[in-house]
Amino acid sequence: MTQKQNCTDTSGPVPAGQNSECRGPVQAGIPSEAGETAGSGPARVRSKAVTESPDGAQASRKAAAADGLPVPRRHWAAAVMILGITVTVFDSSMSNVALPAISASLGIPASQTVWVVLAYSLTVVGCMLPLAAVAERVGFRPMFGVGMGIFLLASLSSASSSTMTQLVLSRVGQGLGAAMLMCLFGGIVRNIYPMNRLSAGIGLNAFVVGIMAVLGPTLGALLLQWFAWPAIFLINIPLGLISYLGLRTLPDIPRRSGAFDWTACALSAALFALALFGLETIGRDFVLAALCLGIATVIAWILVRRSWGQPAPVVPVDLLRIRSIGYAVMASAFFFAAQMAAFVALPFYFKAAYGASYAQVGLYLGVWAVGGALMAPVSAYAAARFPVANLCAMGAVVMMFGLTGVLLAPPDNALVWLLICMFCGGIGFGFFQTPNNRAMLGGTPRHRSGAAGGMQATTRVFGQGVGTACVGVAFQLSVAHGAAFGVGVAAFFALAALAVNIIRHFDPTPDARF
Repeated sequence: MTQKQNCTDTSGPVPAGQNSECRGPVQAGIPSEAGETAGSGPARVRSKAVTESPDGAQASRKAAAADGLPVPRRHWAAAVMILGITVTVFDSSMSNVALPAISASLGIPASQTVWVVLAYSLTVVGCMLPLAAVAERVGFRPMFGVGMGIFLLASLSSASSSTMTQLVLSRVGQGLGAAMLMCLFGGIVRNIYPMNRLSAGIGLNAFVVGIMAVLGPTLGALLLQWFAWPAIFLINIPLGLISYLGLRTLPDIPRRSGAFDWTACALSAALFALALFGLETIGRDFVLAALCLGIATVIAWILVRRSWGQPAPVVPVDLLRIRSIGYAVMASAFFFAAQMAAFVALPFYFKAAYGASYAQVGLYLGVWAVGGALMAPVSAYAAARFPVANLCAMGAVVMMFGLTGVLLAPPDNALVWLLICMFCGGIGFGFFQTPNNRAMLGGTPRHRSGAAGGMQATTRVFGQGVGTACVGVAFQLSVAHGAAFGVGVAAFFALAALAVNIIRHFDPTPDARF
């Protein structure tokens, strides 16, 4: 039976996957935009009647024409989105490099500087889903403009910080602005490109992330070499200001109206913040970590119960009920946990096992990022032609091969072997991202693309937090072999992602067709 909802935009053609009475999803939960059935019974009769009538045919043609933005607006909107991706990736990658300099400049212990990163990550992961729900009501352009403004002002405040308290509060502001941007990227790419070009758009995003992940630490090190640590926060300001030139080209979406679930927003923020904080502290204070994780579990149960019957909940359980999206979210969480666990453990492993210099560690990690960036267009091409489960499984296998190869590298020829293994790890990661994100975003009704973008970003950040926490536990278990255990943890998470895709392959429920 069709669910009703309130929408402010009631003029113009009814987008595919929404009924004629209101722009809500047809109950089947699988969007007709993605080529899947829109339902059965009365809903199917109404859809057929609209399609066969002259007005309905005209509306269908207009809806098809509105699938993605026209050129050149599409290119300008993509450029604005890439600038947003760049400033968020730069900020997260360069701030880690500056921690020793911040510690020395502000005269604080190195153990306290972790809050420069932790304050940012807790804010991001706690705010993305509520902000994605807000974006569905206010629109992408206002949210992007306000988010970029908050991010730039907080960056300026971080650069001018003279105390640790001011810096941590400024990082909270940067996390809030970054969350307002990051929750939009998935929805923006979903609405910029037509369905037959969605893989290319996702592949472009993955390529940009891979390149910026390589450039970020390198640029951060150069800025610290030439200037003081505030420069790493100031570098984002000109890039963010340029993005305002193309703000009007970002796509429009039908805006939702009605009562906003502030309680669910507060519960969602508390859930992810407590869960991530509990995982981060599990190696240092097990009792506190267990308490945080226990409270987070109770909040998760309350949220699911509260959201189950809502047509557009803050925590998008309506999207997770779509089987293809559920598989994509689960596989993404495991894979990003594997990626972050590898990136946390590998520098320690290279130094402990091979006495690698910082330059060599940077080379190894850079080769991984290059492999991922180079595979982005290849995986985009393959995603349009082969089943998602097969491609993601191949990516998981190649990444597992690379991580296992690092642990088995011969000591007499370690440099070449490690470069090959790290390149394989990057290839596997790059081959996984585009098909999986395509299934997650392409299987989502267009009017829920904002929620899908927030879900995608939250899954990524939370998975990375899980990977980091598990490596911390590995170091607690063994000081001498903790790094090797950490690499093994990364390989285990890649194996878990492979298992999800094997189950996805044998599931009779098809992925969305484009």
